[in-house]
Formats: sequence, structure tokens, C-alpha cells
Amino acid sequence: MLARPSTSGILPGAMGEPIEDEPSYPGAHGPERSYDFDSMGFRLRVHEWGDPHAQPLLLLHGMWDHSRGFDLLAPLLSARYRLIAIDGRGHGDSDWADGYSWPHDVIDAIRVLEKVGRAHLLGHSRGGGQVTDLATVAPHLCGKVINLDGFGPPEKLEPPPGQPAQALPGTPEGFAEFLDARRRSHARPDWKPHGQLDALVKRRKLQNPRLSPEWLRYFCWHGSRRAPDGYRWKVDPMAGMGAGPWKPEWVGPGWRRLKRPMLAIVGAEEDTWGPLDEQLLARRLSNVPRVQRARVAHAGHFAHMEQPQAVAELVLAFLEDERWS
Repeated sequence: MLARPSTSGILPGAMGEPIEDEPSYPGAHGPERSYDFDSMGFRLRVHEWGDPHAQPLLLLHGMWDHSRGFDLLAPLLSARYRLIAIDGRGHGDSDWADGYSWPHDVIDAIRVLEKVGRAHLLGHSRGGGQVTDLATVAPHLCGKVINLDGFGPPEKLEPPPGQPAQALPGTPEGFAEFLDARRRSHARPDWKPHGQLDALVKRRKLQNPRLSPEWLRYFCWHGSRRAPDGYRWKVDPMAGMGAGPWKPEWVGPGWRRLKRPMLAIVGAEEDTWGPLDEQLLARRLSNVPRVQRARVAHAGHFAHMEQPQAVAELVLAFLEDERWS
């Protein structure tokens, strides 16, 4: 798969709009080390917190996100663990690609673990599903699994907030939409620019109304590029698109082969993305041989951003509990 060039090298400036300095946010701390990692000839950006000789804990973010979304949680765990967060393909500061698939992200994580050694796993949303699959296919590289609301979509697929309805993957209509989107991306392979960061914050706020504007400003600043014509999202517009085939009922049965214990965390509050209906969530988690469940008060889908201290306490207790070894 060939890497598509992104615009990460464009210098800021222009259009009369000032380019903002990096925002701060209480409790947020950037990584102590950042570097590029080659996975099958593909460049990934990796961020780390904590002692490089400590037990590794691998972090995978969700769709349309980036690993700096762990800037609140990672510092709370770094006194005990070496936190290693990967920007997935087409996300954050990793390269864009000609196409994307779930197995490629899992293989990328395996390549990182082959370099750093056996690690515990923590993933949010899409990343939660991927760390679960990672521990299923490569148990020799994995310790315990923490899944933050990464248990798949509802049985009836709904479009992301603010997005039009899409055809189901695997249908003729789904393939047609995918090919049309590919055609459009060839004509304009980037997001439209916004003169001010506030425009990105407002857009993200529509999708994640529970997250504060102050945090979203920090999050969006790290998730965008400042170019001469304005701010653009770093994520590849094609990164979240696929043609299938795929069905929601396929989520879960493969977890029966999971040999590692899982901590399954959801927020207690309704959100635009989750939590799943309790009956559906219980049915999917019934496939996990060894699972501990937890619900975070005053948090929705992004519990690690809304209540990082509560999530950190759950994670540390689970990782250090010998009953879940």
C-alpha cells in the first residue's frame, strides 16, 4: 500500500488570521518522547510517557481521533508504566495511505510490540476493539486488556452525528458510495481550510457535545495542521471509509478466543456515541471468557477525557490486581 502525501510540512502563516500558540489545559501533559516508527514501510508517529524501562502499556485511539487525546490519562499512569501511544494510519501525525483496513491497524500495533516487548493494552472506541482483536491474535505479546467503550456500534447502524445517512457496507449502494467518495478524494484529497481554530472546535462540539470547548480547543489544535490558508484536520478524509462486507452481529463471537483478562469500561451518561444498550453490550461481552466491568460516573463515550482520574484509578487497580493475571 502506497503512502499518500499529507500536508504536514506546510508552514503556518497567512490570510491575515493569526496562528494560535499551543493551548494549555489543566492536567494535560504532552509526551516525553515522540518518534516515527516504520511498519511495513509505512511511517507511524509514536508518543511516550514514563520510564522507558518500565512495563509497557500500549494506547490506541478511536476513529477520527489522535493519540494526543491521551494527554490527560497518560500522565496519571506514567509513574508506574511506560505509556506508548500510536497515531493510527491516516490519523494524527502518521502517514496517509491509499486505503485503510482494520487488520492493518492491528498489524501496526503488533509491529510496535515486537519492538518494545510484551505490553498491557488500552484502547478507546475503535482502538478498544482493535486492542481486543490484537490480544486475540497475538496473545504472546499482550498482557491485560482495557477496552474503553470499544464494543462496536448498535445493531442498527446510524451515521456519525452531523453526517448524512450512509448505505450499509457490503451492499451495492454501499460500494457505490465508497467509489464516489474515492473519486471525490482524488479531486480534493484534503479537508477544506478554516481561518480560525474556533471553526474546528465548533464542528467537533456538534459531534461530542459533552466535551468542553476548552478541552476541544486543546484537542483540535493537536488534531489539525496550520497551513497558509488556515486550519485543516490532520485525519485523512478516507480513513473512516470502507465498502464492507461487514455486519454488526459479527462483533463479539471472535472474542471467545481471547485468553487475556479484559476490563470493560463505559461511561454512565448517554452520549452521541454510546454507551450501547445494556442488553446488547451484555450479549457481546458474554463472549469474553474473563471480563471485569466498570461504569464511570459523570462521563460519556470519552470517559478518559471527561473523568481521567476515575479512569486511571480503575486501570491501575485492574492492572495491579493479581486475581486478573
